[in-house]
Amino acid sequence: MKNDLLERLFDFAIRVIKFLRTLPDNPETKIIRYQLIKCSTSTGANYEEAQAGSSKADFTNKVRISLREMRESNYWLRVIAALEFNNINQKELEWLVNESKELKLILGSIVQKSRL
Repeated sequence: MKNDLLERLFDFAIRVIKFLRTLPDNPETKIIRYQLIKCSTSTGANYEEAQAGSSKADFTNKVRISLREMRESNYWLRVIAALEFNNINQKELEWLVNESKELKLILGSIVQKSRL
């Protein structure tokens, strides 16, 4: 069975990593890179783990963690946008910010529905 959300989360993480390779190399971006790689990959990893949740509560908890990590990913992407770096792919950054917003909404909806 195909899980489109798992694929989207995986693709998002890979695109974030590839995008971060284009940032200038300085102390600030080193911190941003580290934080953003952690949260963007953790989102998909936790959602993947949720698929094998031992209970509804376990599933909900893992998805809630995924949501928190995606919220953090969105934050760091907005920081990058606000810093207005030259010579980065602005179109890709815009896509990543928008995708992180959509994924936040999807994950939030799953958390809300799984509480019922």
